Amino acid sequence: MLKTVSGGVCAAKGYKASGIHCGIRKNKTKRDLALIVSEVKANAAAVYTTNLVKGAPLTVTKSNISDGKAQAVICNSGNANTCNADGIEKAEAMCKLVAEELGISEKDVIVASTGVIGQTLDITPIKNGMKQLVGALGNNSQEAAEGIMTTDTALKEIAVEFTAGGKTCTIGGIAKGSGMIHPNMATMLVFITTDCAISSEMLSKALKNDISETFNMVSVDGDTSTNDMVSVLANGMAGNEEIIAEGEDFNAFMKALNTVTVYLCRCIAGDGEGATKLLECKVSGAKTKEIAKTVAKSVICSSLTKAAMFGADANWGRVLCAIGYSGADVDVTKIDVAFISSKGTVEVCKNGAGIEFSEEKAKEILLEKEIEIKVDLNDGEYSSAAWGCDLTYDYVKINGDYRT
Repeated sequence: MLKTVSGGVCAAKGYKASGIHCGIRKNKTKRDLALIVSEVKANAAAVYTTNLVKGAPLTVTKSNISDGKAQAVICNSGNANTCNADGIEKAEAMCKLVAEELGISEKDVIVASTGVIGQTLDITPIKNGMKQLVGALGNNSQEAAEGIMTTDTALKEIAVEFTAGGKTCTIGGIAKGSGMIHPNMATMLVFITTDCAISSEMLSKALKNDISETFNMVSVDGDTSTNDMVSVLANGMAGNEEIIAEGEDFNAFMKALNTVTVYLCRCIAGDGEGATKLLECKVSGAKTKEIAKTVAKSVICSSLTKAAMFGADANWGRVLCAIGYSGADVDVTKIDVAFISSKGTVEVCKNGAGIEFSEEKAKEILLEKEIEIKVDLNDGEYSSAAWGCDLTYDYVKINGDYRT
């Protein structure tokens, strides 16, 4: 039985976090450095952006957790430390600063950065702020979540309790992500902590299986970023027998992990740059899982569909169009489409053709903050979902002068 609890990345036993303004960002009211620490060394796993241009922190993190272990996470916002000649050196320096202050190995540190690409990262503010950052460690998940934000307008955190091996376990996460969001992975950072005892191998398997249905199904603007990472620490302090194979306990862990990741996906999509609405495309009746995923992604990535949702225009033809160019093997004469929100449901397409519906009712439904685009392919048993947002004038305003 899953239960939502407070505390984010500090909800699980043995974790502390902090977030401060150290001076990377000019705005002194915004935190720009975050830290998460486990009392004991934890099993670790991570997944990274598919972009060939990768931030230096990803390279360093991949090396550091190649043994499946980590104890701390350090992340700065305001500078991505990407495409810099000294990027690796700076990322390693961040790990060393954390390690020296905490008395742990620099190889047990996950490092991440987010912000502007191609600008040299000044390590001085991080060095000067490290003692304050470590000194502020406590039940401060929210401060850490604020420290990793860039253009985000809303804090993103969650935690849930579940049972494994007869023990109560907890898993929690924080995330950032608002623009440059597109499968596979997005311009996002997600840090997850759990006190569940699970081997590094099974932790990695769980994470990789999960992101194909969650973070790889989120799109805001079609741009895949360079610094994306999802990392998980599992310190085993819940006291359950370590999960080393598939089975009932592994399934319970997967369900809890998925609850956390789906929630964070929805937060990221709903907080898309300039967005006013969260869009969720639910596809059913597909011949294969891959077809369902391809269709859902195509609809949620369609700029014309996103613009129609911004205008509360039930232009269902754009949904059909997106399905048609997706490359998925579908029978367009079987497709049904409906729009759903808290105001009700309006069916707009049946068997690939338009049907009569009330434009007034459709407008009322599409003016809500959360919209479901329901697509039934009527051709099989598989389903999938993808998340995105509407496309607004403000998206261009935000990104027109992002660097300056």
